[in-house]
Amino acid sequence: MNIQEELEKFRDGLIQQRDELRVQLNLAKREAQEEWNKTEEKLEEFKNKLAGVADEAKDASEDVWTSVKMLGEEIRSAYERIKSRL
Repeated sequence: MNIQEELEKFRDGLIQQRDELRVQLNLAKREAQEEWNKTEEKLEEFKNKLAGVADEAKDASEDVWTSVKMLGEEIRSAYERIKSRL
């Protein structure tokens, strides 16, 4: 194989690698967007529950507080997963 053929083969390999990465990036972007949307819904739920707990703070049971705290942890974990993908 001559130098010209080797360079063309190398170029073709780079182009193929680029195309594969482009597909993977698009998939990752869609997955991150889906997780973002779900997490935004959970954040709204969290804010609503937290407002309810604040209004009833004196009467709030440990179960309610645990539920709100768990939801908050789910949201934090989801944001961390999204951030790690960026």
